[in-house]
Amino acid sequence: MIDTHLGVQGTIRSYQVRGHLAAQIDPLGLSNMDREKARKMIIRSVIVNDKDMDTVFQLPDSTFIGGNVKALPLREIINRLENVYCKSIGSEYMHINNLDQINWIRKRVESPGALELDTVEKRLLLARISRAIGFEAFLAKKWSAEKRFGLEGVEMLIPCMKKVIDKSTELGVECVVMGMPHRGRLNVLANVCRKPLDQILTQFSGLESADEGSGDVKYHLGTYIERLNRATNKNIRLSVVANPSHLETVNPIVEGKVRAEQFYRGDTEGKKAMALLLHGDAAFAGQGVVFETMGMSELPDYTTRGTIHIVANNQIGFTTDPRYSRSSPYCTDVGRVTNAPIFHVNADDPEAVMLVSNIAAEWRATWHRDVVIDLVGYRKFGHNEIDEPMFTQPIMYSIIKKHPNVLDIYSQKLIGEGIATQEEVEAVVDKYDRICEEAYKKAQGETKIYNKDWLDSPWSGFFEGKDPLKVKDTGVHEETLTHIGRRFAQGPPNAPDFKIHRSMERILKARNEMVDNRQLDWAMGEAFAFGSLLKEGTHVRLSGQDVERGTFSHRHHVLHHQTEDRSTFKPLANLYPDQAPYSVCNSSLSEYGILGFELGYSMTNPNALVMWEGQFGDFANTAQCIIDQCIASGQSKWVRQSGLVMMLPHGMEGMGPEHSSARPERFLQMSSDDPEYFPPEQEGFAIQQLTNINMIVANCSNPANYFHLLRRQICLPFRKPLIVMTP
Repeated sequence: MIDTHLGVQGTIRSYQVRGHLAAQIDPLGLSNMDREKARKMIIRSVIVNDKDMDTVFQLPDSTFIGGNVKALPLREIINRLENVYCKSIGSEYMHINNLDQINWIRKRVESPGALELDTVEKRLLLARISRAIGFEAFLAKKWSAEKRFGLEGVEMLIPCMKKVIDKSTELGVECVVMGMPHRGRLNVLANVCRKPLDQILTQFSGLESADEGSGDVKYHLGTYIERLNRATNKNIRLSVVANPSHLETVNPIVEGKVRAEQFYRGDTEGKKAMALLLHGDAAFAGQGVVFETMGMSELPDYTTRGTIHIVANNQIGFTTDPRYSRSSPYCTDVGRVTNAPIFHVNADDPEAVMLVSNIAAEWRATWHRDVVIDLVGYRKFGHNEIDEPMFTQPIMYSIIKKHPNVLDIYSQKLIGEGIATQEEVEAVVDKYDRICEEAYKKAQGETKIYNKDWLDSPWSGFFEGKDPLKVKDTGVHEETLTHIGRRFAQGPPNAPDFKIHRSMERILKARNEMVDNRQLDWAMGEAFAFGSLLKEGTHVRLSGQDVERGTFSHRHHVLHHQTEDRSTFKPLANLYPDQAPYSVCNSSLSEYGILGFELGYSMTNPNALVMWEGQFGDFANTAQCIIDQCIASGQSKWVRQSGLVMMLPHGMEGMGPEHSSARPERFLQMSSDDPEYFPPEQEGFAIQQLTNINMIVANCSNPANYFHLLRRQICLPFRKPLIVMTP
């Protein structure tokens, strides 16, 4: 009898661990396992005899399938487990190493009635599906030969996102920053952000921009909206960060932007600002920056206290079959690295999608960790609407051609349940079509478009009242520098027990002597720039590999107690009682991800000096995508300014051919300065050059240059990226 009871417990655990492998999550049925084969695969280490099927067994504490009932027949136990783990949701969470978190998920997916929605929720869901499908249908009707990267086949992304945002707002979130690829972007802008439809439709007109910038293709644009969330009656700020065509590049930028939002709000627990990242299945599995970004999720200086990831999984990457584009069973397996729960859900089952959306939002609010929703659908057309998918996926597309859309499937379900009638369904569809038609007529009357309408990070009040050709003085009083220098040369005051390394004591003594002699080296010049900005109320953040000490043991901005672990002192964070905060943080061994993060951080507030330093200048190589696509061209494409500073140690002779150069010629090549044109030397000549350029590239000849250069980043009446070849 004991063996049988243990067998029941083993059966329950088998479903919790392996049930997702047999879940019916593919709406096309191409990869779903048949029921009998699935059962053998799941209950493979336990023998279940037919004679025991009607025996009632006590339910262990490791399951919630009984609800208030503590014992069930084995047949009912297996039936309930199959309904929970092998239907439209594949729950992958048993890799998590925290039992409280595992039980939290078990309770939400296993409790009887977890999937049930009330009539009001079902009708709202129907309306949201009809809008998602209606928007794509309207664009297809008006611009049949235009690229728009529609959502057809995975339209449930829109209700899924809206549910996540509704629930998160209900739980206290006030600001959601979103990053996403091109597919479905216009639909997200229209139906999630509720960007005015006429502004979106005007993008199809090919009109000239009436303001600055070259603009970008419509499915790369960002936006920023503040609106009332009708579901919760609370205000919400939504921003979609503009992205280049390089998939997943936007991920670390979003995380940096959210971290900054949390910092300026004093939101240390991440309850007010949240990141929501959308991915394609092929890119989520294939792009290394996904791993780099998820690797930051638990780092103290980079965490945003949990990101909700939604994968719009259309089971194909351009023309490449998943069998040839990844080695893992799922496209979401990178999420297992950070102990994120992963919910695979059939996009043709809207009510199942609502359940996992709710769980994801609650998980993030409760545990402040990442969570992944794998929304499994299909791609109705080719990679874009004028592509022919039958060349490469003939079997899949012969099934897709006959497959009904999710609106047809769900409306028939509600009609069958008596919740809606055919006439009501048609009325909902017609209503949205009329809204689109009215917006179309309004868009037809437009003669210009404005790139500023698509700004993802507006800086309220920053440019107002400033002379665009006047730079504030970068100099400071000598007594200020003396005070900073003295503090920079000390350990913690009133802490005689703080044991400093003997060599560090010599460095502090040398700093004091420099102040006495009115001299400075590169490290002191940098400390003067940081300290004087902090005194003036400017937040300073320095990030990168080993920046606390400095690659060459020259900076030492963090002093370590020699006999106590984690006991540190930051002199520049303790200069004045009312100074701005100073953040100096060693990063993970990532360049692409961390540089993107700091770029996002710099976009949030112009009144901060945000810097990324490479361990050596040539380390910028692996962050080239951020430099090319976002830093060098961000303002011209997206009217987005950034004062980010890139510090690249240059000229390190004797350290090999790579480290000897930060490749300044590359940055000069990416500069928008016209080598054939020399502007007239008139009043404001220098500042006019800085206004017109896309980024500033500098190689300082002495520490005073460096001091004034860093301070000028804040004193300018605008913001430009600064690339410094540091010594």
